Amino acid sequence: MKVSLLQMKTLETPEENILKIKKMLKEAKAAGADMAVLPEMCCCPYENSAFVKYAMPYNSPFLTEIAEQAKELGLYIVAGSVPETDGKNIYNTSFVYNANGDCVARHRKVHLFDINVPGGQYFMESDTFTPGKDVTTFDTPWGKFGVIICYDIRFPEMSRLTAYNPDPYNKTRGIIVPAAFNMTTGPAHWELSFRMRALDQ
Repeated sequence: MKVSLLQMKTLETPEENILKIKKMLKEAKAAGADMAVLPEMCCCPYENSAFVKYAMPYNSPFLTEIAEQAKELGLYIVAGSVPETDGKNIYNTSFVYNANGDCVARHRKVHLFDINVPGGQYFMESDTFTPGKDVTTFDTPWGKFGVIICYDIRFPEMSRLTAYNPDPYNKTRGIIVPAAFNMTTGPAHWELSFRMRALDQ
């Protein structure tokens, strides 16, 4: 199994970003990828104002095009995350599509990233997003995988619950973590957090 991690500088609008994403997905498939993973908030800038402006339902044109790419390329796609509307709420949501273009999982970020450093960075996801509540896994031809989003990685039980499966023949093979870590805490926390969660399992 080959996984392609698609790193991208997010542009201003979903319409601009989907053109970039489609090109990257085709390149990933040509390089032999079986699964492609997009970053957190792959459709718009990582700003509360953008989350509100570009919030989209599960059947939005942006997500529909990603599903169509999954089917056309025969590729599993973890579609990073988007601001998903559901009723009055907005969630930070990752959709997963199988190689037939079917949505096989939806993870809503459980632990929202709120930071208020005196004299430094201020950013509150909770100003916009509603937290999710569920542990998310999905099946593939290569085994079961889990998906969590960014700050979810900081909480050991989130990863432990995602990895847990009482069926010894269908253990979770890995956890995929679309993320947009900032440069204030990222350099100190990113690699160390993943190493800790790997040891927890």
